Amino acid sequence: MADLQVEFCGIEFKNPIVVASAEPGNSLENIKTCIDHGAGGVIIKTVGDIPAMQTLTDNSKYAILNDRGKFIKGKITRSFFFYSRSGYAKEYYEEWVPILKEAQAYARQHGSHIIGNIASDTVAGWIMLAKVMKECGIELVELNYQCPHPSDYNAPTVGNWIAQDPTVTAELTRQILAAVDIKVMVKLTPEAHNLTAVAKAAYDAGAGSVAVNSRFVGFAVNIDEAEPYIGGPAGIGGPWIKYLTLRWIYDIYSNHGIPMSGSNGIYDGRDAIEYFMTGAKIMQVCSVLMLRGIEWLPKIISQVDQFLDEHGYADLESIYGIAAKKSKPLQQLFEEEPVYALINHDKCKFPKCAICVKMCFYDSLKVGKDKINTYPETCIGCDLCQNVCPFDALRMTPDKELALRMS
Repeated sequence: MADLQVEFCGIEFKNPIVVASAEPGNSLENIKTCIDHGAGGVIIKTVGDIPAMQTLTDNSKYAILNDRGKFIKGKITRSFFFYSRSGYAKEYYEEWVPILKEAQAYARQHGSHIIGNIASDTVAGWIMLAKVMKECGIELVELNYQCPHPSDYNAPTVGNWIAQDPTVTAELTRQILAAVDIKVMVKLTPEAHNLTAVAKAAYDAGAGSVAVNSRFVGFAVNIDEAEPYIGGPAGIGGPWIKYLTLRWIYDIYSNHGIPMSGSNGIYDGRDAIEYFMTGAKIMQVCSVLMLRGIEWLPKIISQVDQFLDEHGYADLESIYGIAAKKSKPLQQLFEEEPVYALINHDKCKFPKCAICVKMCFYDSLKVGKDKINTYPETCIGCDLCQNVCPFDALRMTPDKELALRMS
């Protein structure tokens, strides 16, 4: 077995898979269940002091949709859109004090961690809640600067209004840390124009890390009923957002090396590996656990371990940021050596298959009398034909003379 331990914000995690702040962390029983199933950590459901956000939780709505805008019924595959509206933990913050203390003790007994999550609509409220977390023995608190729903209050210190502005993010973080000596992780929103700038502002203000990223605000339409799903705009996430999240993790890691928690888009262990290779140190999972059950959690962890073993990596640190480091500057990509399509006609299944011809818009592949012909003179080496061929009959070569002879 590989070593899955990671260090994040000065805290040692037994594995990098952390349950994100949502329904799986909304009660002591649920938190214990996550820990029992191997979670490296559990981020509690957002604890706040905004009564309307507690009320919203009692009126939560969810719609799990497929790529055709229909409800998914029965077994959930990785092709889903998680469309939902939910508030903070429905218990007011005072009620969470005994829950947090018992959860913290249970986590320590099992080698796991409880990560706090707080939100307010005033600076004083943020500071008060951070103090509550510290008094409960919580080492790391996620500052929920991304929740899409309180943005309706139109206040600069609530919801995703905060993380859309680097200046507001920095100032609020600075004020919290000036008042409370505690480690914080700032949760970012994809609604921001430039997540890298917001991440840098949070880090410079004293945050030990950032969480990249959270859900977009979407609008899903039920065309059969001519109305929006669940009544109107709501948060939307799921595996489809993975590559958008990875883009920002890559950018923040490459430009600033800020410690990050990867959030939103993770379905299985291979996804978690992608996040780690791009520059995230711990990974937050939620939607898939809500849809496939907490028993999916140990599967993700074992898949990470299996990948490392199968690829000869002794530990996770061996692959941290490895993909991001291999990324090439755009100008360098423009200057790469040209390559040309080459067909192995022994493998090619023409005339049964000609998918490569349909997808070539450069007249480099054409149907001939008894085979597919290549035309290196017009081939730009885009790799599309090679990547879509179901029989591995195509490859790219830098040898233009060979490509001409084989055409």
